[in-house]
Amino acid sequence: MSQLEQAIRLRQEGKTQEAIELLHTMAEKEPGNADVWYQLAWAHDSLGLERQAVPYYETALSQGLTGEDRAGAILGLGSTYRTLGQYEQAKKWLETGMEEFPEQREFEVFYAMVLYNTGEHAEAMKRLLVQLADTSSDRGIHDYHKAIRFYSGQLDRIWE
Repeated sequence: MSQLEQAIRLRQEGKTQEAIELLHTMAEKEPGNADVWYQLAWAHDSLGLERQAVPYYETALSQGLTGEDRAGAILGLGSTYRTLGQYEQAKKWLETGMEEFPEQREFEVFYAMVLYNTGEHAEAMKRLLVQLADTSSDRGIHDYHKAIRFYSGQLDRIWE
C-alpha cells in the first residue's frame, strides 16, 4: 500500500490527524504531487477546518489535479468558500465545476445554496426544483416531473 493510500485509509477510519501528519510529510517530499494536496484539503475539511483547507484545495487544483479528484476538489473548494461566507469565490468555483463537469448534478445543488446565501432565492429554488424533477425516483415526483420543471422558472407568476 502506498503512503497516499495509507493516508486515505487513516482518514476513512477516523484517524484524520494521523492522516494529516502523514500527508504533510509527503507534501514536503513531493511538493508537486496534486493528489497529496487534495487529500490534505479533504482531511482538513473533514475536521471542520475549512479555512485551513482552502490553500490545499487551491494548490491541488493549480498543480493540475484531474478527473474525479478535480471534480471533488472544485466542489470542496466551492462549498468551503460558501461556508466561510466568501460567496463570490464559491460561485466562481462552482460555476467552473458546472462547466467542466456538466453531468455532475451536485454542482447545481451546491450552487443553489450559494444563490440562497446571496439572496437569489428564485434562481436557487428553480435550480433545486429542476434537480429534484430530473433525479428523483419518487413516483409522485416522477408523475409531476413536467409540471415541476415548468413551474420552476415561474415561481412568482400569478395565474389569472
